[in-house]
Amino acid sequence: MQNLLPEPPATLLPAHEEADAALAAAVGQGTDEAYAEVAARFPTHSAAWAALAARAFDAGQVVPAYAYARTGYHRGLDQLRRSGWKGHGPVPWSHAPNRGFLRCLYVLSRAAGEIGEADEAARCAQFLRDCDPAAGDALAGTVS
Repeated sequence: MQNLLPEPPATLLPAHEEADAALAAAVGQGTDEAYAEVAARFPTHSAAWAALAARAFDAGQVVPAYAYARTGYHRGLDQLRRSGWKGHGPVPWSHAPNRGFLRCLYVLSRAAGEIGEADEAARCAQFLRDCDPAAGDALAGTVS
């Protein structure tokens, strides 16, 4: 059966140059404190939460990774809704400002799986694929 309804347009989150610059500086410093400072200064910036989540996950700190990823995921959902997203439709990986949200969703799926939340892990993994299959492909094998 063919779906005759058009797919909703892609949602493109706005860029946040100041937050991105602060995050780049944190990358240069390479400390958890530098990343945490960016998240505290720009709490709506999913990319900062994604970086914290990935660092925690890579360090074997699954519960903090889960908490950071969930925070960034919810902040990203708020931004998506403000950008016209209606709960479904593409959120393309190719648009750099979307990547923080998509990374949070990826780490959330991985961390949920690690703490035994199999249903949530599966939902998040499917949501990531529904947003953009390229996101899952790009993030496979990595956390950052």
